[in-house]
Amino acid sequence: MNFKSSVLAFAYAVLVVVTGIVPAALAGEPVKVALLGLELKNDNEGLDPTSDAERARQTKTEELFKSLLEASGRYKFVAVTDEVKKKMDAGQQVGTCAGCELQYGKELGVDAVAWIEVQKVSNLILNMNVYMAGVSDPKYNYLHSVDIRGNTDETWSRSLTYLIKNYFLAPAEQK
Repeated sequence: MNFKSSVLAFAYAVLVVVTGIVPAALAGEPVKVALLGLELKNDNEGLDPTSDAERARQTKTEELFKSLLEASGRYKFVAVTDEVKKKMDAGQQVGTCAGCELQYGKELGVDAVAWIEVQKVSNLILNMNVYMAGVSDPKYNYLHSVDIRGNTDETWSRSLTYLIKNYFLAPAEQK
């Protein structure tokens, strides 16, 4: 085994231990992921209702999440079916449903499920949390958070890009 293949084997082993969601990656295939959505939790909905700009930001952030991860070649996103969307709408919120996320992942035939929460305390203070869990392993394999100062398209996209670059796709030794 040469040095390059030794390093690659070690990197795969670390990835499996750290994330627990890489069986597809071991076979050279991207991890199949279903993004279950982005939930905006507006702490002041009564005083400052969620705006159309914020709803558009949710969609843009979901698209950015998928495009950045797919561009890495390590992930392939699978669309959430209408049937699963109906179950999600009828059930508890993803992330608070005691494992429904994993059931949705099994129904979709993916290796992992992901979801994003943005908590809006005010137009100045927000928090973005990104979650990913392996479907066959009932624990979070990825959870990171970043505080956001400002409620703009730029602050949301920069925050997500920072999370993905510095935590999600960073080599294990940098995490």
